[in-house]
Amino acid sequence: MRRRKGTVAALLGMAVLALAGLRGTLRRYVIAEQSMMPTLRDGDWVLAQRSTGPLSRGEIVVFDHPGRLGFTLVKRVVGLPNETITVSNAQVHVDGEVLAEPWADGPTRPDGEWTLAEDEVFVLSDARTLTLADSRAFGPVHHTAALWRVRFRYWPLPDFGRV
Repeated sequence: MRRRKGTVAALLGMAVLALAGLRGTLRRYVIAEQSMMPTLRDGDWVLAQRSTGPLSRGEIVVFDHPGRLGFTLVKRVVGLPNETITVSNAQVHVDGEVLAEPWADGPTRPDGEWTLAEDEVFVLSDARTLTLADSRAFGPVHHTAALWRVRFRYWPLPDFGRV
């Protein structure tokens, strides 16, 4: 049954790409881990749009892991250029103010502080206790490295819609 679901999802994804006529500006990804739960789950199929223009806080982006060639990550932008991100008391602070994070699941640790350059963003997992494979571990990400913005989930069908 899983193979059939995968085939249907793949066909649906290809149809969306073909109908959009936007080859090169859309890309499909399969979520293969739990770091973005509850927003994205292992097995979700999503469409991402090529990133143009400045990123916004709260956007979910896809980019290459800065320290692991050929490994792609999906994370949420929480810090923007020229901001200071501080993690303390299990909360994220932006320029000294606690960041309201309706998407975050669990406390944010370990404590630390990062000052972003004018061309950097700070990305975190939504499921903070499941992974440290985000800016807490490898630091800020150059904004041009976040090449894709997740826009739409098309599988599983009950969760079909904008992300």
